[in-house]
Amino acid sequence: MSDLPPPPPADAPPPAPKGPKDEHRFPCDQCGADFRYDPQAGKLVCGHCGNTADVEGVSGPWDGGVRELDFKAAMANLLPLQEMEETRVSTCPNCAAQVEFDPDVHAAECPFCATPVVTDTGTHRHIKPRGLLPFALDEGAARKAMTDWLGRLWFAPNGLQEYARKGRKLTGIYVPYWTFDADTTSAYRGERGTVYYETRSVMRNGKTETQRVQKVRWTPVSGRVKRFFDDVLVLASHALPKRFTDALEPWDLTAMEPYRPEFLAGFRAEGYQVDLDEGFVEARDKMNRQIERDVKFDIGGDRQRVHSVDTDMRDITFKHVLLPVWLAAYKYRGKSYRFVVNGRTGRVQGERPWSAWKIAFAVVLGLIVAGGIGYLIAINQ
Repeated sequence: MSDLPPPPPADAPPPAPKGPKDEHRFPCDQCGADFRYDPQAGKLVCGHCGNTADVEGVSGPWDGGVRELDFKAAMANLLPLQEMEETRVSTCPNCAAQVEFDPDVHAAECPFCATPVVTDTGTHRHIKPRGLLPFALDEGAARKAMTDWLGRLWFAPNGLQEYARKGRKLTGIYVPYWTFDADTTSAYRGERGTVYYETRSVMRNGKTETQRVQKVRWTPVSGRVKRFFDDVLVLASHALPKRFTDALEPWDLTAMEPYRPEFLAGFRAEGYQVDLDEGFVEARDKMNRQIERDVKFDIGGDRQRVHSVDTDMRDITFKHVLLPVWLAAYKYRGKSYRFVVNGRTGRVQGERPWSAWKIAFAVVLGLIVAGGIGYLIAINQ
């Protein structure tokens, strides 16, 4: 008699999708230790024995072969089962970041704000990532970019600069984004302004003078503009101030790779907190601003007035993508400082620290210099 379990009934529901954290551990085939993705080598590297392995299926620059997902189907909960996944995440009680953890991790520190976190045991079901930008900078290169940036901030406390140089390692984390595509046609009504000048006579100090006066002649206009939007990028996280992540742009989205769990080996990934419908609202605002610029260009003339724009959007698609960020969260003299480094370009942003001593010294020095200049002027008069 066979020891195998009986096959499931024909009408049984399909098994639950496999979460990425079930796939993010890749044992070395020589020593059994875990591989990590090495940004410099572009391969999986074993930190124990140095063995390497290629990331299977890497396609090089994204040439459009990765399929977008239909927005309307997603909003109607009609996405195929294979587009969904479950991951084990912890929500930070301080900054609300949702960070994925390995199954054997039960306590950790939030990489976004350095708050101690005891992980949840539940799972988070969400739309699976379709693509990602692999890290191109390793931790050493990211740390150098950050310390160089701090070094250019003259009013930053020396203690923080030194602490950042010698402190804990930066955390490599994949931050969630949405991208949206849409084909749009916009009908508009407005006015085109043409600047012209009139000459008039005015009395000034008892004399008659001529003066040119600028005026605008407005003409009603209407028309239609079209634009295809490709990969309108929207941050899907609340863990970092948006001004930080916006300042990390631009991202080289043409180098996007189809999602492969091997790229996440040795890194963390944040679950998205901005739902798809909320993300599309922001994407629509970005599209509307561009459409208004297109309308003004189409109106032409010297000035433009836009009275109404009616936009028809078709073929709306989207992707959930992951972008690489090196993150440092330091607590220095009771205050938290966060710094983010673009994992591709090395661009740095963060909370600007201030040294009261350096500011006071600069003020005193400025007063001394100003007093010296004043003294020299006085004795030379």
